[in-house]
Amino acid sequence: MADNRRVDLSIPSAARMYDWLLGGHYNYEVDQKASAELLKVAPTTRELARNNRWFLERVVRVMAEEHGIQQFVDFGSGLPTQNNVHQIAQSVDPRAHVVYVDNDPVVLAHGQAIFDENDRSVVIAADMLDTDEIVAHPDFARLIDLDRPVGVLFNSVLHCIPDEAGPGDLVGRVVQLLAPGSLVVVCQLVSDRAELREQVTAMMLEQTHNRWGRVRERAEVDRYFDGLVVQRPGLVDVTDWRPSSDLQRRQRSIEWTEYGGLGEVPPR
Repeated sequence: MADNRRVDLSIPSAARMYDWLLGGHYNYEVDQKASAELLKVAPTTRELARNNRWFLERVVRVMAEEHGIQQFVDFGSGLPTQNNVHQIAQSVDPRAHVVYVDNDPVVLAHGQAIFDENDRSVVIAADMLDTDEIVAHPDFARLIDLDRPVGVLFNSVLHCIPDEAGPGDLVGRVVQLLAPGSLVVVCQLVSDRAELREQVTAMMLEQTHNRWGRVRERAEVDRYFDGLVVQRPGLVDVTDWRPSSDLQRRQRSIEWTEYGGLGEVPPR
């Protein structure tokens, strides 16, 4: 896959900031400085990033092991780290297919280097809002059969979409494409503190040159699950979503949380 987009290293990337918070190496000084500023406002953001990654690992395993999902689409996947969706899913079922969707050139470059060795996984260069382009992509058609259940992930990404672009509409469009029995993961940054929501949103919009959305409230995320059957344990701080150890439960973020869960597409 060729991609000719240039990386503007003067502008931080939310994906690269997340990578730095997780201790990754696919980030630049501009991302590190922006992350350091974010930690001044919300000091437990590193814990939040780790909790979110652990949630991703658990929820993908549940979809594969307990629901038999063999094909996955990860919208706004971010930079490849350890225990990616394809690694988790294929450890359960080596036949699992995974499509990652992202438009960050750094994500695409590093992702393709990994997926060149795995013909059941691919990264598609597309804006995650452009569902028609994504579904029409030949690699999507090769790996994903929409007549069968699909596991879809909007993991820690909808807060990057501004209200006017319709993050809830995006989820709704994708759900309409899915066969009954498909599963949809949604979680995003929320806070009960209006001052923090406004402060972090303003800071991220300034740092990313308006390439961000906003921190939202729990009730707004609840609405993303309209038309889906929410699976146990419901919509929660993802730290509490079927934790695999008490250690993970204790390492909480304080100022804000990743909130969401898993929903199933019901029979129509």
